[in-house]
Amino acid sequence: MKYKVVISEGEDGWYVVECPSIPGCISQGRTIEEALDNIKDAIYGCLEVMNERIKVQDNARVMEVTV
Repeated sequence: MKYKVVISEGEDGWYVVECPSIPGCISQGRTIEEALDNIKDAIYGCLEVMNERIKVQDNARVMEVTV
């Protein structure tokens, strides 16, 4: 999947990058390239935690789809 991210320069000169489609998913880096690499790790981590928190009712089941 592809995610849109918003990148801006922080007051300290570091680049801050956020993934608006995943609340709270934010990272930073000294360069734009480093910030983009770091947000990829953050997105992966956020999705992993979200998947662990899935609660399933008695008659439901978890399935996967590829987009």
